[in-house]
Amino acid sequence: MDLLKELTEANAVPGFEEEVRRIMRRELEAENSRIVTDKLGSIFGEKEGLGTGPRVMLAAHMDEVGFMVTEINKDGYLSFTPLGGWWDQVLLSQRVKVMTEKKAFTGVIGSKPPHILTPEERKRIYPMREMFIDVGAKDAEQVKKWGIRVGDPIIPVCPFEMMPDHDTVLAKALDDRFGCYLALEVLKRLSREEHPNTVIAGATVQEEVGLRGASTAPYVVDPDVAFALDVGVAQDGPGSDKKNKPNLGGGVLITFLDATMIPNTRLRNLVIDTAEEHQIPYQVDTMTGGGTDAGKFHLFKRGVPSLVVGVPARYIHSHVSMISKKDTESAIKLLVETVKKLDRSTVDQLTRYQ
Repeated sequence: MDLLKELTEANAVPGFEEEVRRIMRRELEAENSRIVTDKLGSIFGEKEGLGTGPRVMLAAHMDEVGFMVTEINKDGYLSFTPLGGWWDQVLLSQRVKVMTEKKAFTGVIGSKPPHILTPEERKRIYPMREMFIDVGAKDAEQVKKWGIRVGDPIIPVCPFEMMPDHDTVLAKALDDRFGCYLALEVLKRLSREEHPNTVIAGATVQEEVGLRGASTAPYVVDPDVAFALDVGVAQDGPGSDKKNKPNLGGGVLITFLDATMIPNTRLRNLVIDTAEEHQIPYQVDTMTGGGTDAGKFHLFKRGVPSLVVGVPARYIHSHVSMISKKDTESAIKLLVETVKKLDRSTVDQLTRYQ
């Protein structure tokens, strides 16, 4: 899992995806694929199979949730704003990295010790707007001398680790470095298989702040079919109703519904049939909140049959997350077998309405 480790430990909040983009370009070029980019920073590798069949898009997103410096107060503390969705309660006392043009500075999201909290303060949720980041500076002048500026990105800190069960992966940014890994692995395996189409695999930018790269990338990819490769929410923790809910180790996750898209049902059924044909364990996700890049992909031009394929993940949109290595392998196998079926006749049938 060296590649997944490298991807998760790279730093790339929305608008600052360069570290991950370099890794993606290196891996895509290693597969001798033609590099395709938009003008926001999304990157894809294009490889033809047997002839020039339908164009199949496999798209993750490079960005992770993080923050941006908005103010440096006179005592040297940093105010910040979120980039992506955060729950305030997961932030206090967590380590972060403030990324300047030349250097990264470790900081901590400051909190009061319990000894000095009033009874009222103990009972309330501490809002993000009242939090600050301490980088160990004496005053604002020292912060500026170090090169920290308003507008600098702030990255959560969490090292990659394989847990003792040899299956659970713990890391930051699995939303969506998992998808980046998945896109690269599927492209690599398809290069050793015969398939009847052109595969364009890679990742978009700025998904976490409004699916922005997903609005521009289809213009350079021009897909006939699109798969968004992303994580879903694992619902297997204490106190949850685990029945028919996504869980780690239960298989690849196929999304039937989210707030941005109802997928093409023929494509959805083709993927389910493929999983059952090849005995690939799968799970189904229906969620009325949240969304993925597929919410934009399926609306491109006259419409593109689209589906979200991924794995369940615990604790996303926090400093730490978990996925299953077995689920990841199931996702790779399912996408490889599905792409092999997507010839011109099959793709035409996806949108042939009476």
